[in-house]
Amino acid sequence: MTGDVDGLVVVDKPGGWTSHDVVARMRKLAHTRRVGHAGTLDPMATGVLVVGIGRATRLLGHLSAHDKDYDATIRLGVTTTTDDADGEAVSTSDASGVGDDDLQRATRALTGELEQVPSSVSAVKVDGVRAYAKVRAGESVELAPRRVHVARFDVVERRGDDVDVRVTCSTGTYVRGLARDLGTALGVGAHLTALRRTRVGGFGVADARSLDQLAERLDVVPLAAAVAAAFPRWEVDVEEARRLTHGQRLDPVGLPAGPVGAFAPDGAVVALVEERAGAVRPTVVFADTRDIS
Repeated sequence: MTGDVDGLVVVDKPGGWTSHDVVARMRKLAHTRRVGHAGTLDPMATGVLVVGIGRATRLLGHLSAHDKDYDATIRLGVTTTTDDADGEAVSTSDASGVGDDDLQRATRALTGELEQVPSSVSAVKVDGVRAYAKVRAGESVELAPRRVHVARFDVVERRGDDVDVRVTCSTGTYVRGLARDLGTALGVGAHLTALRRTRVGGFGVADARSLDQLAERLDVVPLAAAVAAAFPRWEVDVEEARRLTHGQRLDPVGLPAGPVGAFAPDGAVVALVEERAGAVRPTVVFADTRDIS
């Protein structure tokens, strides 16, 4: 494998690894430093981590904005310093009185548009410093709530104080924050004990490969296929493709909202574009005029 790879790799992140650890490993496997990821997973979490290589790193900011699916386990009756199992217990309560109907009502109340306060040990920056760094330095951190959207917060199974749930949510949503807020709503406290991300946008866990598998064979979704899988497709002619490569605007054609992949007649991906303010504008250009035919 040479260092001229352009595409996405869907990694099944193991527990105990940071997202940065995965990126470092992928740099070695792909023989390039031009590697990034689309959305951090905590070390305790497993599952889908979309990694970009080469020119595909320019997709990552757009991919990280896509909604995501998670399978999680929440333990009722115990709060922790981090809202998950990596933290120290702060309080304990008897959760035996929480009924299934109580759970259903509380999870329903935590769906839709929410104002969620991130965990104090999140990666949110406060005065240019990550919140978790301030906490580890002994500082007290209060984070402002942020608007998120939770499309699904379903109870899958109840096992005593452990509740298995399935979540579909917007970027920026903290599932451990949902666990914390569920415990607060039920009056017994709660924290997250397991988290597995099963989908990021159009890429699911069935597409993912373990690091061991990738060490044997680096399965890369080519750039054009990655754009086609993640964004609506728009076919342009040669002249339109050339104009986009020069960063020029095109006349509006009624494209759907958000990024759209523009493809040349030969199937090459030209750019991500958005139609707004009366024009189609390139936001990320992948091709140059030499690529257009």
